[in-house]
Amino acid sequence: MKVLTKAKCSLELEKEKTNWKIWFLCFLVFCFIGWIYEILVFDLELGYGFVNRGFLFGPWLPVYGAGGMLIILSMRNIKLRKIKIGKTSITPVICFFAIILLCTTVELITSYAMELATGSWLWDYTNDFPNFQGRIALKSSVRFGIIGIIALYGIWPELDKGFKRFEAM
Repeated sequence: MKVLTKAKCSLELEKEKTNWKIWFLCFLVFCFIGWIYEILVFDLELGYGFVNRGFLFGPWLPVYGAGGMLIILSMRNIKLRKIKIGKTSITPVICFFAIILLCTTVELITSYAMELATGSWLWDYTNDFPNFQGRIALKSSVRFGIIGIIALYGIWPELDKGFKRFEAM
């Protein structure tokens, strides 16, 4: 059994507070990245120009924050495993397909939750093939997989470095 002195308890509590702050900042970063993604899709693909797709006040899309957090928390250990076939690492491929499955599931559940709460959901994939009830579509799932890989291998390592510098302050 581990016995902590008052000073060690205080230090542990402060460290836990910092971890929550860091995870909250990470959530906000992914909410913002999702907002940027939505703006780019509506401008470049759909040709609507700037459309503020923020669900809350400001540039925040919580579903992207939750999705980003789920990707990082569920994939970071898989990413470290270095799964190989022969000499070739297939870990990024496994992560890619796992991210697609994860994000598609989150998007589907979110659409049902929004429909239950408000009577509709904020997107419609009925014109995309293949799709399921206009709620999820292959094209968006693959995009989420690509964005998730970028987040896992590119954005998260840089955020983590920045957060560690923030913790050291």
